[in-house]
Amino acid sequence: MAANVGEEEATVSLVDVLEEDEELENEASAVLGGSDSEKCSYPEGYVKRQALYACNTCTPKGGEPAGICLACSYKCHEGHDLFELYTKRNFRCDCGNDKFGEMECKLFADKEKVNSGNKYSHNFFGLYCTCDRPYPDPEDEVPDEMIQCIVCEDWFHGRHLGCVVPDCVELQEMICESCMNKTPFLWNYAAHIAVPPMTKVSPCKGEEDVKVEVENDEEERKIKNENPRSPVDEKVQDNGTSACKRKHQEEAEGSSEEGLCSGCRLREMKASGRSRTLQGAVFWLSAWRTKLCTCSDCKVIYTDAGVSFLMDEMDTVLAYENKGKSTMQAEQAGGAEGRDPLMSALNNLNRVQQLEIIHEYNDMKTELKDYLQRFAAEGKVVTPEDIRHFFEQQQSRKRRRANAGQYYCS
Repeated sequence: MAANVGEEEATVSLVDVLEEDEELENEASAVLGGSDSEKCSYPEGYVKRQALYACNTCTPKGGEPAGICLACSYKCHEGHDLFELYTKRNFRCDCGNDKFGEMECKLFADKEKVNSGNKYSHNFFGLYCTCDRPYPDPEDEVPDEMIQCIVCEDWFHGRHLGCVVPDCVELQEMICESCMNKTPFLWNYAAHIAVPPMTKVSPCKGEEDVKVEVENDEEERKIKNENPRSPVDEKVQDNGTSACKRKHQEEAEGSSEEGLCSGCRLREMKASGRSRTLQGAVFWLSAWRTKLCTCSDCKVIYTDAGVSFLMDEMDTVLAYENKGKSTMQAEQAGGAEGRDPLMSALNNLNRVQQLEIIHEYNDMKTELKDYLQRFAAEGKVVTPEDIRHFFEQQQSRKRRRANAGQYYCS
């Protein structure tokens, strides 16, 4: 960020804008690249992972939740108020089924009344996190990032995860505390192959959040000192683990001891005696899924808990995005020129005209770079008027060159 002296409003450079735009474009390409933008995904059944949307116009809050595929968001719900759900696993497109009343899908009308295998949440009404708020939230003034749980696939504010958010969170998978408690055997894995819980203050938390946490801790200590027999004191053990946490620990131990075969990796982890606090969301180290035990007994545990997808490395959002990127790169290499307006235009010109255009483009790029370099050297901010002035100069030079090349017969 840079600003002229005396200016209160912070500004960004043109390079910053271009880099951010490229990053957003790459992210969108990764998310959408794995989904078909022309065909409804319904015939494919419950798609392993796809980009999904919810239509607030057709299925508003108070009605039945429903999700639509990428193609239907373009063809059937153009101009509607849509919620972008990013990606979700094992979902079948609802567009045009009974949840949409008289509306029919324009791409694939022959659908069942409902998709009983779909799972829904408040996300389908544009609400997220434990705070049940929209994103972006016009009433939330605290800058914070949203992180998706890989189990329930809900999105959470970093400050509402009950733990410190580690650095490079985009490279890690997260399971929220609620989902950890529903699958207590995962706490045993968390003690060995997850990011260790941190105690420092998270950068994403606002000062007010930190202040409240400190005040709450001091208040709890005050209650304990003044009233040794208070519920707070009875709840807390000598090692600081609450009765609720102890219950989760017992469940985790029980799930790891009952019915496990010899040589089970989960049993070995439990036998090591290593443990961690059963509190807050858990961030997992890279490639952690490859370290999960896949013996026959553990597979039953995953299935019973509804998390058998954890054994599939291709289930991850990263794998989906990489597949989308690879697909788009292959299309570009194999014939994307026909879809690129610039390349299509060049293909319709002869060789001399193509060279002239390329020469003009390179000249313009060089002149624009030199023009902007002067601003950088002087520490000035580039304004829209400056850019407009540059292209006006370009047009003026072009007209002068064109006029100089005209010849008239007397």
